[in-house]
Amino acid sequence: MSDNVLAQNQYGKAENRIVTVTRSGNEGAWHQVRDLNVSVALRGEFDEVHFSGDNGNCLPTDTTKNTVYALAKEHGIASPEAFGLHLARHFVQSQPVIHQARIRIEEFAWERIVTPAKQRHSFARKGQEVRTAEVLYTGATDTFQVVSGLKDLAVLNSTGSEFHGYIKDRYTTLKEAYDRVLATRVTARWAHARTGTYGDDAFDWDRSYREARRHLLEAFAETYSYSLQQSLYAMANRVLDNRREIDEVRLSLPNSHHFLVDLEPFRLTNDNQVYYAADRPYGLIEGTVHRPGVTPVIPTDD
Repeated sequence: MSDNVLAQNQYGKAENRIVTVTRSGNEGAWHQVRDLNVSVALRGEFDEVHFSGDNGNCLPTDTTKNTVYALAKEHGIASPEAFGLHLARHFVQSQPVIHQARIRIEEFAWERIVTPAKQRHSFARKGQEVRTAEVLYTGATDTFQVVSGLKDLAVLNSTGSEFHGYIKDRYTTLKEAYDRVLATRVTARWAHARTGTYGDDAFDWDRSYREARRHLLEAFAETYSYSLQQSLYAMANRVLDNRREIDEVRLSLPNSHHFLVDLEPFRLTNDNQVYYAADRPYGLIEGTVHRPGVTPVIPTDD
């Protein structure tokens, strides 16, 4: 063995993405969402793992991942701090060779989408979106083409979505879903009618933006969706039906997949409560909806 000294060391599973849905109220219709990124680092009697590859004192990192999901089911997530305490205590107290556990948690906050229909299961990520604008002015005709929009608007329905009846071939492994989490990060652009008077300060751009955004959110929240494509069309339609100054809407919606975690190996049930939030690969749904007789102007090569 080398005379060199093994100093501070640790190991664990980083960035375990977990989303929990807590149901309360009449028939569980009121939903609360907690969205966490959990990293686990363990310190203890791990010298021989390094020196000789003897794994006798090594708790697999896959086990630490499973523990995150299982304890979320058993204890719930009252707060990031409380959940971190449960995790750290579990790792140290359940394994004598583990002397210290460091849990780092990021929480992604969601705010409820308030709609006239009073949806109880629709959310938008706080503080993430970026407003966009593109202006094309043609001097020869003294005309403007204005394309407004937004990007990175994260939204989530914790129920009210299904996906089934699709094509199946020998490579298809996806199971049909009759109650699923539907989440996406919206990139939207909308073209204003060329007939608008945009060359002066009379037009209220801020109000137009707020209203277009509101209609996108309300359509997402209120559409019982059988596919993200259906939601895309409903969102664009809602804007066109309610904002006369807009002629065309283009949406790019990555499908932020949320997969139910299999808790059966831990003798726990998972009644649509604990999900693994996968960031890639992802389905990407894109499309343009415009008024009859309008020639689209928004580029499609996103």
